[in-house]
Amino acid sequence: MTTPLVTSVSRDAEHRFSKRAVPEIVLLAGLGVEGDAHAGVTVQHRSRVAADPTQPNLRQVHLIQSELFDELAPQGFDVEPGGLGENVLTRGVDLLALPTGAVLRLGADAIVEITGLRNPCGQINRYRSGLLKAVLTTDDLGAAVRKAGVMGIVLTGGTVRTGDPIEVTLPALPHRPLERV
Repeated sequence: MTTPLVTSVSRDAEHRFSKRAVPEIVLLAGLGVEGDAHAGVTVQHRSRVAADPTQPNLRQVHLIQSELFDELAPQGFDVEPGGLGENVLTRGVDLLALPTGAVLRLGADAIVEITGLRNPCGQINRYRSGLLKAVLTTDDLGAAVRKAGVMGIVLTGGTVRTGDPIEVTLPALPHRPLERV
């Protein structure tokens, strides 16, 4: 079993699809990633701001498991850290299997509560043609399977660096499965 860890961190002050990988990011409680366009108490994603700018920001931090990139590579998709717009790239944690309300300690101090699944959109195909179909599939019953990561809110701020350990704490039972946010 792989020890859960942060494999890369990224941010971008502009509303672009991909983010730039950096040595470290600073998470701010209740806001998100310092210097990132999606940081804020209320929604920052353009389509959500257009619908209702007063909604709480449940998408302060975007996390993807690097195992997704391993899965995509044999399909011909070369995805680099930050390429899918994630702030934190992980290894050794099945993020998609976590329940709503799971808590991740990233490094020594930062704590993020998982709020739901990222809903991949057509912008992914502008990044890599055909990639949307690889990260938004269906299960045997026809239900959507979203593989483009999870979203969270910052409960406790702190600095997060590549190589930092990740500790997972599950919420009390019964667990609620992740839904798109």
